[in-house]
Amino acid sequence: MHPLILSNTALFRGAAPEETEAMLRCLGSERRVYPKGARILRAGERTAKLGIVLSGRVLIQSGDLWGNTTVLDNVLPGQIFAETYACTGEVLLVDAAAAEDTAVLFLDVSRVLQLCPDACAHHRRLVANLLHLSAQKNLNLSRKILHTSAKSIRGRLLSYFSDLSLRCGSRAFTIPFNRQQLADYLNVDRSALSHELSKMQKEGLLRIERSRVTLLRGDLS
Repeated sequence: MHPLILSNTALFRGAAPEETEAMLRCLGSERRVYPKGARILRAGERTAKLGIVLSGRVLIQSGDLWGNTTVLDNVLPGQIFAETYACTGEVLLVDAAAAEDTAVLFLDVSRVLQLCPDACAHHRRLVANLLHLSAQKNLNLSRKILHTSAKSIRGRLLSYFSDLSLRCGSRAFTIPFNRQQLADYLNVDRSALSHELSKMQKEGLLRIERSRVTLLRGDLS
Protein backbone atom coordinates (compact mmCIF):
# COMPACT_ATOMS: atom_id res chain seq x y z
CA MET A 1 0.00 0.00 0.00
CA HIS A 2 1.27 3.45 -0.87
CA PRO A 3 2.42 5.56 2.14
CA LEU A 4 -0.20 8.19 1.24
CA ILE A 5 -2.96 5.60 1.71
CA LEU A 6 -1.39 4.14 4.85
CA SER A 7 -1.22 7.64 6.35
CA ASN A 8 -5.03 7.66 6.24
CA THR A 9 -5.33 4.49 8.34
CA ALA A 10 -6.04 4.66 12.07
CA LEU A 11 -2.60 3.33 13.03
CA PHE A 12 -0.69 5.98 11.06
CA ARG A 13 -3.18 8.81 11.63
CA GLY A 14 -1.37 12.13 12.04
CA ALA A 15 1.74 11.09 10.10
CA ALA A 16 2.57 12.63 6.73
CA PRO A 17 3.19 10.22 3.80
CA GLU A 18 6.94 10.83 3.95
CA GLU A 19 6.92 10.12 7.71
CA THR A 20 4.95 6.92 7.14
CA GLU A 21 7.38 5.83 4.45
CA ALA A 22 10.32 6.44 6.80
CA MET A 23 8.64 4.45 9.59
CA LEU A 24 7.89 1.50 7.30
CA ARG A 25 11.58 1.17 6.54
CA CYS A 26 12.43 0.70 10.22
CA LEU A 27 9.38 -1.26 11.40
CA GLY A 28 10.22 -4.53 9.66
CA SER A 29 7.20 -4.24 7.35
CA GLU A 30 6.29 -7.27 5.24
CA ARG A 31 3.40 -7.57 2.78
CA ARG A 32 1.66 -10.92 2.26
CA VAL A 33 -1.32 -12.00 0.16
CA TYR A 34 -3.79 -14.74 1.16
CA PRO A 35 -6.56 -16.45 -0.85
CA LYS A 36 -10.10 -16.64 0.52
CA GLY A 37 -10.34 -19.12 3.39
CA ALA A 38 -6.61 -19.19 4.13
CA ARG A 39 -5.44 -19.15 7.75
CA ILE A 40 -3.28 -16.08 8.37
CA LEU A 41 -2.56 -16.87 12.01
CA ARG A 42 -3.47 -20.02 13.95
CA ALA A 43 -4.47 -20.60 17.55
CA GLY A 44 -1.56 -22.09 19.48
CA GLU A 45 1.05 -20.06 17.61
CA ARG A 46 2.86 -16.94 18.75
CA THR A 47 3.38 -13.81 16.71
CA ALA A 48 5.73 -10.88 17.10
CA LYS A 49 3.94 -8.86 14.43
CA LEU A 50 0.65 -7.03 14.14
CA GLY A 51 -1.23 -7.05 10.87
CA ILE A 52 -2.79 -4.19 8.90
CA VAL A 53 -5.43 -5.25 6.38
CA LEU A 54 -4.54 -3.61 3.07
CA SER A 55 -7.38 -5.13 1.05
CA GLY A 56 -9.97 -7.81 1.58
CA ARG A 57 -11.19 -8.78 5.03
CA VAL A 58 -9.93 -10.81 8.00
CA LEU A 59 -12.12 -12.78 10.41
CA ILE A 60 -10.94 -13.36 13.96
CA GLN A 61 -12.41 -16.72 14.94
CA SER A 62 -12.45 -19.09 17.89
CA GLY A 63 -12.94 -22.80 17.24
CA ASP A 64 -13.13 -26.03 19.21
CA LEU A 65 -12.18 -29.67 18.58
CA TRP A 66 -15.70 -30.43 17.34
CA GLY A 67 -15.51 -27.91 14.51
CA ASN A 68 -17.70 -25.21 16.06
CA THR A 69 -16.62 -21.69 15.13
CA THR A 70 -17.37 -18.35 16.74
CA VAL A 71 -16.63 -15.10 14.90
CA LEU A 72 -15.12 -12.58 17.32
CA ASP A 73 -14.22 -9.74 14.98
CA ASN A 74 -14.40 -8.62 11.37
CA VAL A 75 -11.24 -6.69 10.38
CA LEU A 76 -11.63 -4.35 7.41
CA PRO A 77 -9.05 -2.56 5.21
CA GLY A 78 -6.99 -0.08 7.23
CA GLN A 79 -7.70 -1.88 10.51
CA ILE A 80 -5.24 -3.94 12.57
CA PHE A 81 -5.28 -7.36 14.23
CA ALA A 82 -3.09 -9.54 16.49
CA GLU A 83 -1.60 -6.49 18.19
CA THR A 84 -2.43 -7.73 21.71
CA TYR A 85 -0.72 -11.08 21.16
CA ALA A 86 2.28 -9.43 19.51
CA CYS A 87 2.67 -7.00 22.42
CA THR A 88 2.35 -9.65 25.15
CA GLY A 89 4.03 -12.62 23.47
CA GLU A 90 1.14 -14.83 24.57
CA VAL A 91 0.01 -17.87 22.57
CA LEU A 92 -2.87 -17.05 20.21
CA LEU A 93 -6.26 -18.23 21.46
CA VAL A 94 -7.91 -17.45 18.10
CA ASP A 95 -7.43 -17.91 14.37
CA ALA A 96 -7.16 -15.10 11.84
CA ALA A 97 -8.57 -16.14 8.46
CA ALA A 98 -9.05 -14.43 5.10
CA ALA A 99 -12.77 -13.90 4.49
CA GLU A 100 -11.92 -13.11 0.86
CA ASP A 101 -8.73 -12.62 -1.13
CA THR A 102 -6.76 -10.46 1.29
CA ALA A 103 -3.48 -8.52 1.47
CA VAL A 104 -1.88 -7.86 4.87
CA LEU A 105 1.03 -5.67 5.92
CA PHE A 106 2.84 -7.02 8.99
CA LEU A 107 4.81 -4.77 11.34
CA ASP A 108 7.27 -5.86 14.02
CA VAL A 109 5.69 -4.71 17.30
CA SER A 110 8.99 -4.52 19.17
CA ARG A 111 10.14 -1.91 16.66
CA VAL A 112 6.84 -0.05 16.97
CA LEU A 113 7.10 0.17 20.77
CA GLN A 114 10.80 1.05 20.80
CA LEU A 115 10.92 4.79 20.26
CA CYS A 116 13.56 6.33 18.03
CA PRO A 117 16.60 7.77 19.89
CA ASP A 118 15.30 11.27 19.25
CA ALA A 119 11.71 10.28 20.15
CA CYS A 120 10.35 11.68 16.89
CA ALA A 121 6.83 13.05 17.08
CA HIS A 122 5.37 10.81 14.39
CA HIS A 123 6.63 7.68 16.17
CA ARG A 124 5.05 8.85 19.42
CA ARG A 125 1.78 9.32 17.56
CA LEU A 126 2.09 5.78 16.20
CA VAL A 127 2.35 4.36 19.73
CA ALA A 128 -0.58 6.52 20.90
CA ASN A 129 -2.65 5.35 17.92
CA LEU A 130 -1.83 1.73 18.75
CA LEU A 131 -3.03 2.24 22.32
CA HIS A 132 -6.25 3.82 21.07
CA LEU A 133 -6.90 0.95 18.65
CA SER A 134 -6.29 -1.64 21.37
CA ALA A 135 -8.83 0.13 23.56
CA GLN A 136 -11.28 0.11 20.66
CA LYS A 137 -10.79 -3.64 20.26
CA ASN A 138 -11.67 -4.12 23.92
CA LEU A 139 -14.83 -2.09 23.33
CA ASN A 140 -15.74 -4.28 20.35
CA LEU A 141 -15.31 -7.40 22.47
CA SER A 142 -17.55 -5.84 25.13
CA ARG A 143 -20.17 -5.22 22.44
CA LYS A 144 -20.07 -8.88 21.41
CA ILE A 145 -20.51 -10.00 25.01
CA LEU A 146 -23.49 -7.64 25.30
CA HIS A 147 -25.08 -8.93 22.07
CA THR A 148 -24.71 -12.59 23.04
CA SER A 149 -25.95 -12.16 26.62
CA ALA A 150 -29.61 -12.37 25.53
CA LYS A 151 -31.04 -15.89 25.79
CA SER A 152 -33.15 -15.75 22.63
CA ILE A 153 -31.99 -15.41 19.02
CA ARG A 154 -34.35 -12.47 18.57
CA GLY A 155 -32.87 -10.76 21.61
CA ARG A 156 -29.37 -11.15 20.22
CA LEU A 157 -30.43 -9.83 16.81
CA LEU A 158 -32.19 -6.84 18.34
CA SER A 159 -29.17 -5.97 20.44
CA TYR A 160 -26.84 -6.20 17.45
CA PHE A 161 -29.15 -4.32 15.07
CA SER A 162 -29.80 -1.58 17.63
CA ASP A 163 -26.05 -1.10 18.04
CA LEU A 164 -25.48 -0.89 14.27
CA SER A 165 -28.36 1.55 13.90
CA LEU A 166 -27.03 3.81 16.66
CA ARG A 167 -23.49 3.80 15.27
CA CYS A 168 -24.71 4.50 11.71
CA GLY A 169 -27.21 7.11 12.86
CA SER A 170 -29.83 5.49 10.65
CA ARG A 171 -32.46 2.77 10.69
CA ALA A 172 -30.92 1.41 7.48
CA PHE A 173 -27.47 -0.17 7.65
CA THR A 174 -25.32 -2.91 6.16
CA ILE A 175 -24.30 -5.99 8.14
CA PRO A 176 -20.54 -6.66 7.70
CA PHE A 177 -21.11 -10.46 7.77
CA ASN A 178 -22.72 -13.06 5.56
CA ARG A 179 -25.49 -15.16 7.12
CA GLN A 180 -23.19 -17.89 8.43
CA GLN A 181 -20.72 -15.38 9.85
CA LEU A 182 -23.55 -13.48 11.56
CA ALA A 183 -24.75 -16.74 13.13
CA ASP A 184 -21.22 -17.50 14.30
CA TYR A 185 -20.82 -13.97 15.70
CA LEU A 186 -24.04 -14.25 17.70
CA ASN A 187 -23.32 -17.87 18.70
CA VAL A 188 -26.52 -19.27 17.21
CA ASP A 189 -27.49 -21.87 14.61
CA ARG A 190 -27.63 -20.50 11.07
CA SER A 191 -30.98 -22.13 10.20
CA ALA A 192 -32.54 -20.87 13.42
CA LEU A 193 -31.15 -17.39 12.72
CA SER A 194 -32.59 -17.34 9.20
CA HIS A 195 -35.95 -18.54 10.53
CA GLU A 196 -36.05 -15.79 13.14
CA LEU A 197 -35.10 -13.11 10.59
CA SER A 198 -37.91 -14.35 8.34
CA LYS A 199 -40.40 -14.15 11.23
CA MET A 200 -39.29 -10.64 12.11
CA GLN A 201 -39.70 -9.55 8.49
CA LYS A 202 -43.20 -11.07 8.26
CA GLU A 203 -44.15 -9.28 11.48
CA GLY A 204 -43.15 -5.98 9.88
CA LEU A 205 -40.30 -5.31 12.30
CA LEU A 206 -37.64 -4.99 9.65
CA ARG A 207 -36.81 -5.41 5.99
CA ILE A 208 -33.71 -7.33 4.97
CA GLU A 209 -32.22 -7.57 1.49
CA ARG A 210 -29.03 -9.62 1.50
CA SER A 211 -26.80 -7.74 3.95
CA ARG A 212 -28.90 -4.55 4.00
CA VAL A 213 -31.27 -4.16 6.96
CA THR A 214 -33.91 -1.49 7.52
CA LEU A 215 -35.64 -1.28 10.91
CA LEU A 216 -39.31 -0.49 10.37
CA ARG A 217 -40.63 -0.14 13.92
CA GLY A 218 -39.30 1.36 17.13
CA ASP A 219 -40.83 -1.23 19.48
CA LEU A 220 -38.87 -4.27 18.38
CA SER A 221 -39.49 -6.32 21.52
